[in-house]
Amino acid sequence: MRRLLAIYPTLLRVGFASALAYRAELLVWMLTTNLPLINLALWSAVAREAPVHGYGTPEFVAYYLSTQVVRLVTSAWVVWEMTTDVRQGVMAMRLLRPVHPLLDYSAENLAAVPLRAMLALPIAVILVVLESAHLSHDPFTWACVPLLIAGGWAMTFLVMSIVGTLAFFVESAGSVFELWLGLYAVFSGYMVPLAFFPHWLRVVADVLPFRLLLGVQVQAMLGQLSHADIARAFALQALWIAGLFVAVRLLWNAGVRRYAAYGG
Repeated sequence: MRRLLAIYPTLLRVGFASALAYRAELLVWMLTTNLPLINLALWSAVAREAPVHGYGTPEFVAYYLSTQVVRLVTSAWVVWEMTTDVRQGVMAMRLLRPVHPLLDYSAENLAAVPLRAMLALPIAVILVVLESAHLSHDPFTWACVPLLIAGGWAMTFLVMSIVGTLAFFVESAGSVFELWLGLYAVFSGYMVPLAFFPHWLRVVADVLPFRLLLGVQVQAMLGQLSHADIARAFALQALWIAGLFVAVRLLWNAGVRRYAAYGG
C-alpha cells in the first residue's frame, strides 16, 4: 500500500498528460455519448401532449441532463485498451513493468475524468439554471452524490477490466461488452427512467448492478432518494466493488498464466 501511494500520483500525472495529448480523440469519444440528449428531445415532444408517468417536459429536461452529466464522469474505456493490447502483444511489455497493468490502466482512465468533467460542466450549469426546482435541495444528498459517482466509476472500471481480461481466453471479448452495454442502457435508467418500468421489472433492476452505475446518482440529484435509500446504495456499491475486485484478480491471474503459456 505504501508503494502504491508513492507511485500512483505519478501514474495519474502521466495519464493526465496522455489525455491532454489525445484530447481531440477524447473529445470525439465523449461527444458520442449524447444519447440522453436525443432521448430528451424525443420524450419532451411526447410530454408536450401530456405528462408520461408524471414526467412533463421540465422533469425530462432535469432527468436527461443529469443522466448526461453522470454518464460523462463515470465512463471508462479500459476494455478496448486491454483487448487491443492483448491482440497486438503490447500486454507483454506492460507485464514487464514494475507496476501492475491494472493500476496503470486505472490511472490512465481516472486521469481523464477532469477533462470529461470540463465537458460536463456546461451541462451541469444549464441544469442548475433551468431546472433547479426539480433538483434535490438536501445538502446531505448533494454531499453523497460525488461518492455515489465515484462508486459508479469504480464498478464500471472493474466490469470493463473483467471483460477486457476475457481477451486472454477468447477473441470476441468486445462482443461480451456490447451485451453488457445493452443491458446497462436498459436497466441503469440511461434510456428511460426506471419509474417507467412495471413493478416486477423494477424489482429486477434493483437486483442487478446497472442501476448503481448511473440510476441512483441521477435519482439522488433529482431528490428521489431518501437518506436510507442512499445508505443502501452505498452498501450495495461496496459489496459489488468487493466482489468485482476479487473476480478480476482471479480472472487476471488465470489469464496471465494462459497468456505466458502461449508465448504472449
